[in-house]
Amino acid sequence: MEPASILTTNEKPIDKELFFEVSADLLCIAGFDGFFKEINPAVSNLLGYSLEELLSSPIDSFIHPEDRHITSQYRENLKNNIPLLNYENRYLTKNGEVVWLSWNSIPRYEEKLVYAIAKNITHLKLLEKDRNVLIASLTRINRDLKQLTYTTSHDLRSPVSNLLSVFDLMDTSVITDQETIQLLGILKSAAESLKDTLNSYVDVLMKNDLLNITMEELDIEESLDKVRNSLRSLIENSKATFDVDFSEARSVTYNRAYLESTFLNLITNSIKYAIPGKPPQIFVASRKLIRSTQLIYSDRGLGFDMPAVNDKIFGLNQTFHNHADGKGVGLYLIYNQITNLGGSISLESEPNQGAKFSLTFRDR
Repeated sequence: MEPASILTTNEKPIDKELFFEVSADLLCIAGFDGFFKEINPAVSNLLGYSLEELLSSPIDSFIHPEDRHITSQYRENLKNNIPLLNYENRYLTKNGEVVWLSWNSIPRYEEKLVYAIAKNITHLKLLEKDRNVLIASLTRINRDLKQLTYTTSHDLRSPVSNLLSVFDLMDTSVITDQETIQLLGILKSAAESLKDTLNSYVDVLMKNDLLNITMEELDIEESLDKVRNSLRSLIENSKATFDVDFSEARSVTYNRAYLESTFLNLITNSIKYAIPGKPPQIFVASRKLIRSTQLIYSDRGLGFDMPAVNDKIFGLNQTFHNHADGKGVGLYLIYNQITNLGGSISLESEPNQGAKFSLTFRDR
């Protein structure tokens, strides 16, 4: 570059070469042939190459391999006399570190040269990365809290219904103590209010797409027994019977809360949608496959008209029977829990012939 001068307001000449040398930004003059023609010391200081190395090698050799193709495309625009403003790409320093540069490049078509200024924005990219990690973490925490509230609200509805069924079985006409009657009335009213509140939560909450949850080997019968114990009053009142066979596979690798939630929803559905006048019959068995374990759950209830509901059966807020407690959430929850963890669920059913669910758990 030939030394030159410019005039200030006091008409005192300033050496433009000095400005080029001391600038903290990267100042470059490149040829249409893809080589640097002139660079200031900031380029060498940042990339760690000597002046000779930077001028003797193609510019592409300093660009990050993943950015070379797109950069060459933009370089063609410069050759067509189209300026390139605020273009970001990555360069590799001599010791292998990645630096981000933001370029403003102006072509001089007559001279076959490009005059460019670049700013080192690596620190901004690192801040952006940290921010994105933080946002992802907060999003994940929000989804976890949302799922916890969702599952808790939904799964508590059945025990509350179980509690209310106890009040229905009580014959208060034989109770003579007015204070006792009043207390029972308060308890029943509180339980009904809690049920209404939980129903409201279930109606408005949305389930998240994917959770980071704990997977462990679970005893299937142990999980089933825990749920049956929590629903004891409801099961006894409905006179439901169980036929259980876990001889082929006694365990699955799954999330404990999810497995219990699955049993809770399936059992309460079997009782809720039993054929009127017939006690619910529930069958639960396991099957060992080559790389997975299946849980087969079936009943003899109202069932579904599969040609009519097949594409909606696991949808949110989809109800297919006229029942006051039906919210269209249970099957949606089961489906999303198992599919999000790499498993699958299928349904075979006919009206008034019951339903058969086949849940496949992937072996870990």
